[in-house]
Amino acid sequence: MSPTPHSPRGAEEHGRTTAGADGAAAPAGAPSRPAVRRRTVLATLAAAGLGGVGVAAAPRAASAFSGLSGKAADDPDFGPNVSLFGPDTSAKDIQEKVDAVFKDQEEAQFGKARHAFLFKPGSYEVDVNVGFFTQVAGLGLTPDDVKVSGAVHAEADWFDGNATQNFWRSAEGIAVTPKGGTDRWAVSQAAPYRRMHVKGDLELDDGGWSSGGLMADTVVDGQVRSGSQQQWLSRNTEWESWEGSNWNMVFVGAKNAPSGDGFPSPPYTTVEASPTVREKPYLYVDGDGAFQVFVPALLKDATGASWSGGAPKGESLPIGDFHIAQPGDSAGKLNAALKDGKHLLLTPGVYELDEPLAVTAKNTVVLGLGLATLMPTSGKAVMTVADVDGVKLAGFLVEAGAKNSPTLIEIGPKGADGDHSANPTSLHDVFVRIGGAGAAKSETSLVINSSHVIADHLWLWRADHGDGVGWDTNPADTGLVVNGSDVTAYGLFAEHYKKYQVIWKGERGRTYFFQNEMPYDPPDQDAWMNGDTRGYAAYKVDGSVTDHQAFGLGSYCFFDVNKSVVADRSFEVPQADGVKLHHMTSVSLGGTGTIEHVVNDTGGPANGDSNVATVTSYP
Repeated sequence: MSPTPHSPRGAEEHGRTTAGADGAAAPAGAPSRPAVRRRTVLATLAAAGLGGVGVAAAPRAASAFSGLSGKAADDPDFGPNVSLFGPDTSAKDIQEKVDAVFKDQEEAQFGKARHAFLFKPGSYEVDVNVGFFTQVAGLGLTPDDVKVSGAVHAEADWFDGNATQNFWRSAEGIAVTPKGGTDRWAVSQAAPYRRMHVKGDLELDDGGWSSGGLMADTVVDGQVRSGSQQQWLSRNTEWESWEGSNWNMVFVGAKNAPSGDGFPSPPYTTVEASPTVREKPYLYVDGDGAFQVFVPALLKDATGASWSGGAPKGESLPIGDFHIAQPGDSAGKLNAALKDGKHLLLTPGVYELDEPLAVTAKNTVVLGLGLATLMPTSGKAVMTVADVDGVKLAGFLVEAGAKNSPTLIEIGPKGADGDHSANPTSLHDVFVRIGGAGAAKSETSLVINSSHVIADHLWLWRADHGDGVGWDTNPADTGLVVNGSDVTAYGLFAEHYKKYQVIWKGERGRTYFFQNEMPYDPPDQDAWMNGDTRGYAAYKVDGSVTDHQAFGLGSYCFFDVNKSVVADRSFEVPQADGVKLHHMTSVSLGGTGTIEHVVNDTGGPANGDSNVATVTSYP
């Protein structure tokens, strides 16, 4: 039985309530909301000692820290938007700081402020409620080096429990012992939960609808309860048990994952191992108290968390090898640092760029803190990457500008043909937004021309609500075009583009979890035609491709401007022995519009009579 359809994210712009699209007050299977919210400041907090820190990441002595920032004399300057805490920082001061930032960021969906809370190895008592554009991260080599007693959580109080707009935030690298035994991460897109250790249970909703997310490289000692989550990717995770499902729940390399044999009832897709994966790079403090960036190793056929058996595999880069960027830095200054062989650490803020950042050296790391945001000002791309080995891009948002950018990010030039199988380029938590904060334009958000690229969590979003939103106000054709061969995507979210959301032209591509909403706003059918075809498929594999597989695919429609609009299909693929799709779902949210077929001319419809349509395998 399918759940009650969710309230679309743009509901408030169209005068609807935050209940389900058919008027239901709460989704089926969602837990009740607690009477007392955990956002309440903990009344009595005391800083704890260092104990229990892993050998590989033993901290400097507590006396080295001073003040709210926990900053020692030799700490790098991460700028005013990073709060750096040490175990001797006053618990009262930490709580007051995180509460003050949350008060500003709880509803700041399209604001310009960016924040990062960084906790040095040690033990803390704190309740961290994570709002928009806020990163909470531990600075240990493994999560157990940073222990929090209390909570690191995401709630949806601001939207009456509806978490479908809880975007743009992250938690990583912390062991949490939740007060009361259960923590909550009620989020939707662009809100990764990485390298966490929950010493208890974890809930993924807040009593209202929630709409998708990523959990990766994480251990939950107890149970994960997904509640109203419509779709979710769990990659390289471990837990005691999992409870809950709605439309598209995908498990890759997850220990104790539920079986996917019964799809679509329940709608689980289970892949035993991640065939080729690299975890996201991260900042940490080593045993001598020095800051470094850890770059995890490339793994094959990986299961479970990379750190649960001991220190993770990889290499450490000293912070001196990085240009620590501040939001006032020009593109010229950042490019000069790249040309000098520096990596980039982007501190929180908005970077206005009049030319692309040109990454040309192999193994370059570009790592954002606090969802650092790159914005083009001259109609050019924000970043181009040469066809070289081992570039890592992680933890930043790209915001399209008012001038049209034909492409926002390009990985490898057109015609790139290098073999990077031994050391692929990888993208981690790289997000794109077109509109929402104001009128913006871009034809294609991300183009991957290089081969062997790993895309580890993308959200490519033409805004459906906010400012500067409309059929002709924030035009954007396509989210992702893949021309390279042997490209692997884990957690591919692409939404509301006016044509194809994803076009895949490279051979031997693999996608593990795809989530999509078609554009809400076609004014009529004539405005949304692909030749003689009604609308555009969400996910198109080019007719020339002979080898492609995808696992756990969801595509939804909500044609609220004109309910009579029809999409002929969600997924479009060629007839070839090597092209196979596994576990596909099409949904008409509240029956608002029609998807005629799930894949090619098979399956469906999803419409007002039957909201959900599935196909288990194709062909």
